[in-house]
Amino acid sequence: MKYFLFFIALLCFTVSFSQSNTFEISGTVVSADDKTPLESATVHLERIKDSTVVTYTITDKNGKFFLKDNLSDTTVNLYVSYVGYRTYLKKVTLNQSFIHLNTLELEVNSSALNEVLITSQAPITIKKDTLEFNVKSFKTKKDATVEDLLKELPGVEVDEAGKIKVNGKEVTKILVNGKPFFGDDPTITTKNLTKEIIDKVQIVDSKTKSEAFTGEVTDGEEKTINLTISEEKNKGVFGRVAAGGGTDQRYEFAGMLNYFNNDQRVSVLAGGNNINSPGFSFGEIRKMFGNINSMSVSSNGTFTIDGRTFGGGAGITKSQNAGANYADVIGEKTDISADYFYSGSNSENQTATQRENILPDSRYYTNSTSNSYNDSGSHSANIGFDIEIDSTLLINVDPSFRYSKSQNTYTGYEASLNNSKVLTNESHTNSQIENVATNFTNKLNVTKKFGSKGAYIKAGVDVRVNSRESNDYLTSLTNVYGEDVNNPNNPDYVLIDQTSRDQFTDGNGDTKTLRSNVSYRLPIIDKKLFVNFDYDYSNTKTDDTKSTFDKDAEGYYTIFNQTLSTDFDYTDETSAPGIALSYKTEVFSARIASSYLFRTLGNKDLLRPEFNIERTFKNMQLNSYMNYKLSDKASVYLNYYLQNNPPELQQLQAFADVSDPLNTIVGNPNLEPETSHSFYAGFNAFDFQKKTGFYGYFGGAFTDNKVVSKSIVTEDLERITTYENVNGNYNAYGGVDYSKSIKLDSLRSVKVGFGVYTNIYKNINFNNGVQYASHVNSFTPELDFTFEWKDIFEIRPRYSVRFTNNKYNLDTFEDTQFLFHQLRVRTVWYLPKNFEWRNDIEYNYDPSISSSFQQSAWFWNSTLAYSFMKDKAILTLKAYDLLNQNTNARRTATQNYIQDSQSTVLQRYFMLSFSWKFNSLGKKGETQDDGMFIFD
Repeated sequence: MKYFLFFIALLCFTVSFSQSNTFEISGTVVSADDKTPLESATVHLERIKDSTVVTYTITDKNGKFFLKDNLSDTTVNLYVSYVGYRTYLKKVTLNQSFIHLNTLELEVNSSALNEVLITSQAPITIKKDTLEFNVKSFKTKKDATVEDLLKELPGVEVDEAGKIKVNGKEVTKILVNGKPFFGDDPTITTKNLTKEIIDKVQIVDSKTKSEAFTGEVTDGEEKTINLTISEEKNKGVFGRVAAGGGTDQRYEFAGMLNYFNNDQRVSVLAGGNNINSPGFSFGEIRKMFGNINSMSVSSNGTFTIDGRTFGGGAGITKSQNAGANYADVIGEKTDISADYFYSGSNSENQTATQRENILPDSRYYTNSTSNSYNDSGSHSANIGFDIEIDSTLLINVDPSFRYSKSQNTYTGYEASLNNSKVLTNESHTNSQIENVATNFTNKLNVTKKFGSKGAYIKAGVDVRVNSRESNDYLTSLTNVYGEDVNNPNNPDYVLIDQTSRDQFTDGNGDTKTLRSNVSYRLPIIDKKLFVNFDYDYSNTKTDDTKSTFDKDAEGYYTIFNQTLSTDFDYTDETSAPGIALSYKTEVFSARIASSYLFRTLGNKDLLRPEFNIERTFKNMQLNSYMNYKLSDKASVYLNYYLQNNPPELQQLQAFADVSDPLNTIVGNPNLEPETSHSFYAGFNAFDFQKKTGFYGYFGGAFTDNKVVSKSIVTEDLERITTYENVNGNYNAYGGVDYSKSIKLDSLRSVKVGFGVYTNIYKNINFNNGVQYASHVNSFTPELDFTFEWKDIFEIRPRYSVRFTNNKYNLDTFEDTQFLFHQLRVRTVWYLPKNFEWRNDIEYNYDPSISSSFQQSAWFWNSTLAYSFMKDKAILTLKAYDLLNQNTNARRTATQNYIQDSQSTVLQRYFMLSFSWKFNSLGKKGETQDDGMFIFD
């Protein structure tokens, strides 16, 4: 640690003595023809020796501009560009802190001159709704990917997980020449396409296909990046292959091949590993499972896809994947895109947990261990047709199919001890489950525009057909212990009840869903004020059957167990007429929408007709937002939602579910729907010239009639659970995030970030039948520092600490506090030439975890890479968990229990890998720089 502190001190000394010139440049841009001011002209500075863009801005409505930066260079080139005018070039000497250039006149670019000479392209062009970067103006390393390029663009940030933000707003989609590339996963594009094939980077507000067609405006909180490829570069083959092997039989391999021929694109990829990586190009891709059902990402980079954890979480996973993507234009009116993915995984995991269960008048303890093995695979195929009949009519057809199969083997043991820590019950469980599921979806949307004022009508139909089959073999033994009634003086508990099961369950489920919607927009004020009339309808029918059979005397599963079997027919039908009012100008947009929801829920129990139910609900729903653009650099956003959610059918079913001998569940057919009022307010300010960013937000929700579980714990520590409605639940959250970048000179820069985040919850719940309120408050400050010496060195330390406080309104409940520290340091060395040495060091400390588990650990990954063959080949030596201290011990605290858990993790290994990329795009496989002439 002392060496690390010495290094930081040395770094600060280096920073403080760096030399640079701070300057401010201002002026006015007018037309040389009639001296009128030119608004939104692009003004930028370039270093003379390598044409690197230093900073840029656009002129205001009076043609004025202002540039501020610092640089070690003594002279720079200033460029001014405007559509239809010759590019203006002026050499500026930075001999004073403030430089006023007076009036700069741009000459009209005549068509005759354009036929002979090519004018320069501005590095940044700002149009009404598009920010465009000219890739040639930004210098990167030779083998740069699109992600490397994005990191060099002003206002664009890319974090270590590949997440992209533009002026503080998240990028949710990346297109190539206006079309998806391997679905909507941005990281596949940014980490695998190389910079040399890209001409321009265009940034726009994210829109659906229909919204883009009708010209609708969105709130602008999400961005889309479109990468354009020129025609001569859009033909050829490119890609990469990689493979590696290491100690402890660790391995990985990956390959990607792309064929581009203008509108036609074909891409294939494949990969596999046993190092908990998503599986392609050494962990670069975070979503390799096509049309996934669910995905969650944790703060440490671990993520879960459809229930499988990757990237260093619980268990050790082997993954295999393969996919293909196709895009083309059929005729002049139809765009087609299609993709196929196969994903497979084999995971094994061992877990151990210790739980302290909190009761109003006592405590009891549950200890459990488990071993699991899962083998799963899925195939997904998606295809999309965009048919533009004419300039007013668009048809979108998007069918998709998914097939998945999984086999899971599980062995578990659980023991419950009373307040005196005397064994009260225990259970042994062994199961083998096989699940097969197929899902088919087809979406049809039709959009028709009327006139030029913004009127349209939209209609859509969404059909989903899902089926599921399962086979479950289960053996279990449950023992319940109690006082020895025959010998009251015996302090030990004796066996008083035992449940033994050896069963087979055949499960089948089919769900059919029809959703439809129609919307008509009527302009009140041309292209500004609109009223929408909407109607949504949905109908879902589910047949769910579980037939359980006990083993007979001859060893066959023939005895039907009605108590543990179910046969349900669910129905969920909704209709919602609605109206919305929307308003949009260049600086202000707002929308308020209201609908009245009619819902019918029905459940037919074919085994127990006395439990048939049918419930109807009628509720008002509201949603609204407001976005005000304070300037080109700052905006404020507000929204409010009123939502009504009905109880789940499983919560309404009144029969007793005794599939778990220690936890009987009985539904409540009298439950009411939940009513939730939620709001959110955010402020976003990003100044690319001052290199500052600020984001603040506050939100919350109040919920009435919240459905919560209500359990009674018997003397034998068995649970009987039902559901109740409660009022008074709320949660609030907020945070601020500030960052500041300081350019020390043309090579060195510093970025400092600071954030504070908080969460407040009030939960009304039951504990052993007693209603109580819990207040949970958490507070998390975070500090982030980055120093970069371009092409030499980079370091990024980040520290955060989380304080959590739980309070209860019952004196019998003990208030608790928790503390969690995390320190992370990332370094990169680029010397000597062609070498790259990366280190990722993480320290976690949780003093609240039980002494039975590891409370602190250092986690250090290190990678040394050498590039050769003109940067087309890379040899990599990777060390994972160099200190062999990886742990995932976690403490979880709720109003009812405190739990410590630990499970299998991937441990230290070393791996040597080789990767090679190839590219034949452009003429003879080389991209050529266009010549250009500058007019002064």
